[in-house]
Amino acid sequence: MSADPGDFQNLVDLHYKDLFRFAYSLCRNADDAADLTQQTFVIYAEKGGDVRDRAKIKSWLFTTLYREFLRLSSSAKRLVSLEESELEAAAPVEAPTAAASDGQRLVEQQELLEVLNSLDESYRSILSLFYLKQHSYKEIAEILRTPIGTVMSRLSRAKQALRSRLEKRSWSE
Repeated sequence: MSADPGDFQNLVDLHYKDLFRFAYSLCRNADDAADLTQQTFVIYAEKGGDVRDRAKIKSWLFTTLYREFLRLSSSAKRLVSLEESELEAAAPVEAPTAAASDGQRLVEQQELLEVLNSLDESYRSILSLFYLKQHSYKEIAEILRTPIGTVMSRLSRAKQALRSRLEKRSWSE
C-alpha cells in the first residue's frame, strides 16, 4: 500500500467499530470477530491501493469482511454459543428513555440479540447491515454481491422471521 501510514490508522479508527460489530453479528464470538476484523484490515493493507473510488472504501471493507467470513466458515463449519458477557458487549448503545429502566432495556437488548442470533446467517447478516450499520439496499447488494431485488426480498423475509420469533417468544413467557 503506498498510502500514508497515518491515513491507514485514520481508516482503522473510523471503521473498526462498525466492522467489528458486523463481524460479531456473523461470527457470534468476540475473538473470532476481532480476528476477522483485523484480517480485513490486513487485506486492505495489501490490496487497498487498488480501490479506485476512495468514497467506496467503507463498502469495500464490509464486502471484504463478508467474503473472508464466508471463506473461513466454509472451511470450518462450526457454531459458537453466545455467553452473557459477549451479549452485553455487542448490545447496541442507546440512550435510555423515560419509559424503560436501564435494566429492562438491557434485558430487551439481550433478548433481541438472542433471537437475532438464532436466525439463519443470511438473515442475520442482512438485518445487521440494514439496521445496525444503516447501509442502503444498494450498498448491501454490493457487499453481499447479490441483486438489489434479492436484498429487498431477503430483508423482507428476515424481518418477518425476526418478528415471528419475537412473537413466539412473547407468547411463551
